[in-house]
Amino acid sequence: MFKKFLTLEWKSFFRSASFGQSLGLKIFLGFFAVYFLISFLFLGIFLRDIVLELKPNTHPIEAVNSYLLIWLLAELVLRFFMQSLPVMNIKPLLVVPIKRPTIINFVLIKSLFSFYNTLTLIIIIPFSVSCILNNDAAVISVIMWLVAIFTMILTVNYANFLIKKKFADNLKALLPYLILALILGSLEYFEVFKITIAFGQFFTLLLKQPFLVIVPVLLSIGMYFWNFAYLRNNFYLDSSLKTKSKDVQTTDLSWTKRFGDIAPFLQLDLKLILRNKRPKTTVYMSLMILAYGLLFYPNPSYQETPAMFVFVGIFMTGIFMINFGQFIPAWDSGYFNMMMAQNIPMKQYLASKVGLMTFSVIVLGILTSPYAYFGWNIFWLNLACAIYNLGVNIPMLLFATSFNKKRIDLEKSPFMNYQGTGAAQWLVGLPLMVLPLLIWYVAYLISTEIIATATLTVFGVVGLLLRNILMNKIVSLYKKQKYAMINGFKQQEN
Repeated sequence: MFKKFLTLEWKSFFRSASFGQSLGLKIFLGFFAVYFLISFLFLGIFLRDIVLELKPNTHPIEAVNSYLLIWLLAELVLRFFMQSLPVMNIKPLLVVPIKRPTIINFVLIKSLFSFYNTLTLIIIIPFSVSCILNNDAAVISVIMWLVAIFTMILTVNYANFLIKKKFADNLKALLPYLILALILGSLEYFEVFKITIAFGQFFTLLLKQPFLVIVPVLLSIGMYFWNFAYLRNNFYLDSSLKTKSKDVQTTDLSWTKRFGDIAPFLQLDLKLILRNKRPKTTVYMSLMILAYGLLFYPNPSYQETPAMFVFVGIFMTGIFMINFGQFIPAWDSGYFNMMMAQNIPMKQYLASKVGLMTFSVIVLGILTSPYAYFGWNIFWLNLACAIYNLGVNIPMLLFATSFNKKRIDLEKSPFMNYQGTGAAQWLVGLPLMVLPLLIWYVAYLISTEIIATATLTVFGVVGLLLRNILMNKIVSLYKKQKYAMINGFKQQEN
């Protein structure tokens, strides 16, 4: 049966809407993955020498053990933001004589073949070989230590699976674990109980007592069956057919008619934001990010690196633009095919999105004006960042979204909901944030801070002047990608 599932996965990969159109992006991500694997491999090869150079009087494996918990927690955070969970279209399988445990086991085993499971292994395997060759520990002890680390990687893998699945729609269920983590973190910070040291001491003890490897092995097995039990309890067709009844609230949006042809689309976007949790969260997050500058502007350590203020300005004035804009037109994926079947000009549809993002940048730019308290250079820099967002980042973001083909379910909870996102989505943000910083910094090195800020403003103004030409190019690209988008939005993640 597993062989048949693999065949279905192979066909699904090559027949998906995103294959072919995003082949270049897949190749880029492949090179990105190879780069990290090679970097981590060299780190593993020279890790023993690095440890002995930094801590000459310590055992290399014991030194690594003292930071092991921090590494695993960092890996969990990385997986949470970057790792896409294995998905499988189970609805057609529920009406055929296939045992449900078989399907669940296939999905869970499929998650083992993740790129993220190899990152730690590519470090510790050459490190372990180096320790064996230098007689730092007995061979059997190092092998059992390796097995323990590998099972901890699997534990982190299934913990991430559980967090994204079980707790995505139930914050209250996660609350006790968050409280426990907060208590342990506080005890660590105030040096009452060093959990990182205790965790490392266990793995150090494992070198002397290899039979203790049974503890991390049982932990990983327990996480596997926890995931298995959760998936089995929710493995029913009718669970996806349940509907929730709720009161409907109406909002007077007649004032949008003054915007002419884009008014119907603007009303649709505003209703989407007001009536759904996930897009509404982008508004709340944008307002919260306005306080982000308080972490940088008063801090003396950043006064010597003013280029960081460009990042802060772009981020604060463009946070709604980024969070909302990167999922255009996936926000409308539930009825996108219906809209495209109507006599709707694509340019009007995109103009409404641009209008909404433009309005958000202007409002956030005005709300950041009180930061002039920290200096007028901050005020002018935030203004320049807002203009750059309007002229350059909005068209750039709109161009990137023309390749979106992943559906978004607006009814799902916004908490820990990264549906439709993956490594590719995060990479889109790099040119949006890094390019203006480079432009400003190069101009700053050549001239002065004032000229650098003016240069950033000029780029934004030029983008605004070319807005109509750029929009025509983007509209043409959207028309070419329209049918691929429709096909992609039909494919639901299960």
